Amino acid sequence: MPLHEYNTVNTLNNIKDDALIRLVYVSRLTFKSRFKPAIFNTVEREARKYNQQNGITGILCYGDGNFLQCLEGRKEVLLPLVQDIFDDSRHGKPRILLIKPIVHRDFENWGMRLMFLERWLWSPETKKQADTLSKFLPFKPNKWNEENTEEFLQAIRKIETPPHVQESGITLNALGNMIQHFVGPHQAFILVQGVLSILLIFAIFILLK
Repeated sequence: MPLHEYNTVNTLNNIKDDALIRLVYVSRLTFKSRFKPAIFNTVEREARKYNQQNGITGILCYGDGNFLQCLEGRKEVLLPLVQDIFDDSRHGKPRILLIKPIVHRDFENWGMRLMFLERWLWSPETKKQADTLSKFLPFKPNKWNEENTEEFLQAIRKIETPPHVQESGITLNALGNMIQHFVGPHQAFILVQGVLSILLIFAIFILLK
């Protein structure tokens, strides 16, 4: 498990149990979970409830099949939570990107907000104010180091109104808008891409005849 990795253990051993820390991990949404429309609402609801009860703050991000979560709280409270997350069947290939003691919280007023980092879900207004996130898209945090992670968190803190499917009035393209009433937004994207791929293959076949 990631919490047992050599570097992670060394870092944690040098931090007191009651110390305030920031911990950032990344994981992949498992294939089976991608076909559950309510997956994001469920994860966000669980995170909000538990974290409010245990004095944990932070931000939860999703994009391109990846979760990234920044957690701020006492070490003795965060570690059991993170281990539970890593044992959760909805999360695959978990990896810790950052652990460090902090003096103050940077996401104290965020309420464990869920932020979608997929441009096709964003409204034009969101795209303008989220320009600082462009360099992090497509969203592949599993390849980041500590420096990349810190830079991303700084960019996130500059967002006033987060890119969110339900809160930002986000519009889909015509085909996606038609099917979003029957499936979740992430599934709509998969279906749209599938249809476009079929149309592309058909067009190539016609041209080669």
